[in-house]
Amino acid sequence: MPVKKALLIRFSSIGDIVLTTPVIRCLKLQRPDIELHFLTKKSFSTLLQFNPYIDRLHILEDELKPLLEALKKEQFDYVIDLHNNQRTWLIKKALKTQTFSFNKTNLEKWLMVNFKWNRMPNVHIVDRYLDTLAALKVTNDGRGLDYFIPSKEEVDVTTHFPEIATGEYIAAVIGAKHATKQMPLKKWMNLCELIEKPVLVLGGSDDAAMGEEIAYKSGKHVFNACGKFKLHQSASIVRQAQKVITHDTGLMHIAAAFDQNIASIWGNTIPEFGMYPYLPSNGKGSYTIFERKDVKCRPCSKIGYKKCPKKHFACMELIDETLIADWANK
Repeated sequence: MPVKKALLIRFSSIGDIVLTTPVIRCLKLQRPDIELHFLTKKSFSTLLQFNPYIDRLHILEDELKPLLEALKKEQFDYVIDLHNNQRTWLIKKALKTQTFSFNKTNLEKWLMVNFKWNRMPNVHIVDRYLDTLAALKVTNDGRGLDYFIPSKEEVDVTTHFPEIATGEYIAAVIGAKHATKQMPLKKWMNLCELIEKPVLVLGGSDDAAMGEEIAYKSGKHVFNACGKFKLHQSASIVRQAQKVITHDTGLMHIAAAFDQNIASIWGNTIPEFGMYPYLPSNGKGSYTIFERKDVKCRPCSKIGYKKCPKKHFACMELIDETLIADWANK
């Protein structure tokens, strides 16, 4: 069988890369005649370097020209563009081969943000990614998302937190890329205080001070892990948790990759944009959405802001943390 080469392109965020993994797996397993290459930014390469379904990674650095020269030498048969912006248009133009491009539904998102007219397709973004490959006879296998942790990055939670002797805990992901997607500090403190099981607070180094305050003021059963672990290690902590409480973040999608039980908290953005937790069709995990549908200014952005444009931040301030605690304590 002659080998064909395909280049899959996706940049952007940790969550976006994780949401791309079903496309990678389904394409590779259902089209064994294809040698699969993946193009992304250097900052996301660690997410993909242990993925067994990728034959070769290509890294976008600051300069596009040397990358294009290297990609031309590969003589790709297909380019699968799941990012679909001006830069990927230049890549596709340079490679001069058959392309499949993802419909980002930017108009529909704009209408939802500016006029609250919901014209969004009632389809998860993963399924829309996979629809891009329909012409290649690739279909959804129902196995959900993938996340591969190298063995050296696995975390023994009881070693780092001996107070959690049983190894049973709730993972609370307090970070978010944009402030308007992040529940306020006081609500996190109230929530963690109400949870009856040990709580491990997760986030990046930027969240360390907030995590420390939550742990200090919420009780001796709450422990701060913010900024203390790398991404793969945080993923290991999420995988081992009994339940995961999280904003709309990369770790939410990583939790979904591990078929976790997820409390998904939404502020200025909405699940209708198609990026809610994506679980395997026959898995044991579940997710519950916590949001305020009665806040009429939602969504105010398809991504997020540094602060609430209306200055009331009602979408998060009105979240009832006692309901999330009830979910965690069941």
